[in-house]
Amino acid sequence: MATEIKVPALGESVSEATVAKWFKQPGDAVNADEPLVELETDKVTVEVPAPVSGALASIAATEGSDVEVGALLGIINEGAAGAKGETAPAEKAPAPAPAAKQPSAPAAPAAAPAASKPTSPTARKVMAEKGVDASTVQGTGPAGRITKADAVNASAGGKSKKSAATYPPRVDGPREERVPMTRLRKRIAERLKEAQDTAAMLTTFNEVDMGAVMEMRAKFKDKFEKRHGVKLGFMSFFAKACVTALREFPAVNAEIDGDDIIYKNYYDIGIAVGTGQGLVVPVVRNVDELNFAEIEQTINDYGTRAREGRLSMEELTGGTFTITNGGVFGSLLSTPILNPPQPGILGMHKIQQRPMVMADGSIEARPMMYLAMSYDHRIVDGREAVSFLVRVKECIENPERIMLDT
Repeated sequence: MATEIKVPALGESVSEATVAKWFKQPGDAVNADEPLVELETDKVTVEVPAPVSGALASIAATEGSDVEVGALLGIINEGAAGAKGETAPAEKAPAPAPAAKQPSAPAAPAAAPAASKPTSPTARKVMAEKGVDASTVQGTGPAGRITKADAVNASAGGKSKKSAATYPPRVDGPREERVPMTRLRKRIAERLKEAQDTAAMLTTFNEVDMGAVMEMRAKFKDKFEKRHGVKLGFMSFFAKACVTALREFPAVNAEIDGDDIIYKNYYDIGIAVGTGQGLVVPVVRNVDELNFAEIEQTINDYGTRAREGRLSMEELTGGTFTITNGGVFGSLLSTPILNPPQPGILGMHKIQQRPMVMADGSIEARPMMYLAMSYDHRIVDGREAVSFLVRVKECIENPERIMLDT
């Protein structure tokens, strides 16, 4: 029986996608729920699984083509032998081969651990293509899950995980190469231009002494990680500090809708994450109700799944305020661009030792970070923006304020 493979629902406000890659070709055997084709939307990459087991009969939408929700991608002959032509029986005849391999006892134990390791579909594909044994790969995802980045790193011979997975070097080729923009990159360009065209965007700056937070992290990081299974980072401190400031300056947590201003009494903070495909901003919901461990666990999970292209549409929509950290890439100072319709975004930067004049007139080398707050001047006045940033600075320099909500 022929079963159609169709474009699934892609999430709110997303009706179109681009066929990025087929994992199977006509005649290949497929198993139910096995990834068949990768679709790229303007927000996430989605893998479409096989609805049934059988053989891929035909492909209706080739790589690079645009498809709408519900469109036909291909057809599976349900229950058919995985046959390039009808070669499956011939290939299955050596089925006793496993019995022949059984005497080779070491092979069986090696396979067992690999099967027990949770592995993302894209990581399995990379390891299969590169001939990487899963048992030799150290998973960095939740519960030791092997991510695509882990697989790429292993196939590259253990090079830097970040550079291998995020920004691989260009291969040698012609002096110039024309490549179509991905749907995600086009959407990023549209959103950034929209922010510049519609908002009266302005940026205010300050600097914060990170000494108190760094001391607190050093004191509790081991106990924190042992208890919660995640490292204590800076982002949870800044997320909590922003919530404190947003409560005091509600215009920074609002949006313009026509001639109205919508004030939001909840705090959904977007955390910008850089991936090999572009920047995405997953949203941590109700940050005011989360503790530090819950914030760090959510951000860690988002970062892993963002690099694998496995974030859901719901996780990328909404948000009342955004934080971006250019410091992880070495940025000392920048002016972040708004994420419409949000009226504010906080930019964190590299921590650097600088000589500072203390209250008693002495000079000390202190770990300082520049902060940048871009805001929509149509809704946020300069006084509010500056005061907001000062409040964030006060919370970071005196982190007990966050703990005591003062």
